[in-house]
Amino acid sequence: MKQVRFGIVGMGNMGSNHAATLASGKIKGAALTAVCEANESRRQSIRGQYPGLAVFATSRELFESGLIDAVLIATPHFGHPADAIAAFEHDLHVLIEKPAGVSVSRVRPMNEAAARSGKVFGIMYNQRMNPLYAKVRDLVTSGELGAIRRTNWIITNWYRPQAYYDSGSWRATWAGEGGGVLLNQCPHQLDLWQWTIGMIPARVRAFCHFGKYRNIEVEDEVTAYVEYANGATGVFVTTTGEAPGTNRYEVIGERGKLVAENGKLTFWRLREPEPEFNARNTVSFASPEAWRIDFDHFGPSPEHAGIMQNFTDAILNGTPLVAPGEEGILGLSISNAMHLSTWLDRWVELPLDEREFEAQLQARIDRSAYRAEETASR
Repeated sequence: MKQVRFGIVGMGNMGSNHAATLASGKIKGAALTAVCEANESRRQSIRGQYPGLAVFATSRELFESGLIDAVLIATPHFGHPADAIAAFEHDLHVLIEKPAGVSVSRVRPMNEAAARSGKVFGIMYNQRMNPLYAKVRDLVTSGELGAIRRTNWIITNWYRPQAYYDSGSWRATWAGEGGGVLLNQCPHQLDLWQWTIGMIPARVRAFCHFGKYRNIEVEDEVTAYVEYANGATGVFVTTTGEAPGTNRYEVIGERGKLVAENGKLTFWRLREPEPEFNARNTVSFASPEAWRIDFDHFGPSPEHAGIMQNFTDAILNGTPLVAPGEEGILGLSISNAMHLSTWLDRWVELPLDEREFEAQLQARIDRSAYRAEETASR
C-alpha cells in the first residue's frame, strides 16, 4: 500500500475539520475518499464542498463500499465502540475521536475486536503530540525526576456559558453525552495525567457537582483526590464555570518538581534525591539544593494532524503509534471512577466495578431529559 484511503463517520464539527485536513493534502500518504453523514442537508452540503467525494448515509454503506482502507470515527461518544467494532469486522484500520466511549465496560469489547482484527487502532489524543507534555513524560520515564510522590492538575480554563449548552438538546445530558466536563472537555488531561507518569490511581475519592453553575444534568465542577500504588497522591480539579481559568500541572518526585503552565515547563531539579539529603542532613531548617531549568521554546504542536500522520505512517510503515486506541480505556477508567465515587459517596478502587458503574450510569440515562425528549418526539 502506497496510500491510505480514509473514510470519516460523522461530519459534525470535528469530522468536518478532519475532512478538511485530509483533503488539503497535509497528511502524507493519506487521501480522503468517502464520508458518512446521517443528516441529508449536510450530505448535500458535503457534495457541494467536495465534488467527487463518495458520500453515504450510513456507516454500513461506507464500510462495504470498498473505497476506504481506514476510517476516522467522529460520532457522538456513545457510538464510538459500535462503529469501531463494525469497521474492524470489515477489515478496516480505525482511528476514533476521544473519548473512547462513555464507560469501561462498553469500550472493552472494542479493544478486544481491535486485537482480533490485527488492524491499526488509534485514538485522537492529539495532546500527546504536544512537545511540552512529551517532555514531561520523558523526564519522568527516564528516571530524571525520581520516584513520583505527588501530582496536581488544575484545569479550569474550560469556561462554557449557558448558551453553549443550549445550542443542542443533547449537550450536557446523560443520554446525549454520558457525562459533563470529565467526558467532554477533560479526556485529554485525564489521558495525559496517566500517560506522563506511567501509572493510574489505585483508588479515587471524588466530589462531582452536577449542574452547579449551569442548567445541565451532568457535572460542571470536579475535585478529586487519588492515591497510587507506590504511595504517591494526586489532586485533579476542573470546571466549566470558572473565569478566568487555570491550566497548571505539577509532578513532584524524589529528585525535584515539574510545573507545566502557560505553554512553559519548569523543572526544579534537586542536586541529590530528597531521601538521600534527608538521611545525611543534621541542620533543622536546611533543604536540598535545587537548580531551576526552564523549557520555554517547544514550538507549535502538530495536534490532530500529527495524530493522523502518525496513524497513517503506522499503516504504511509500521511506525509505533503515539496514541494506541486500546489506551483510551485508561483515562476513561479514571473518569468512571470519579463519577462512581461521587454517586456512591465513598472511595472507589481501580480497576473499578464495571457492573456497578454501568448500573449507576444507566439509571441516569433512563432519567435523562434528552431521552425523554427523544421518546416524546416519536
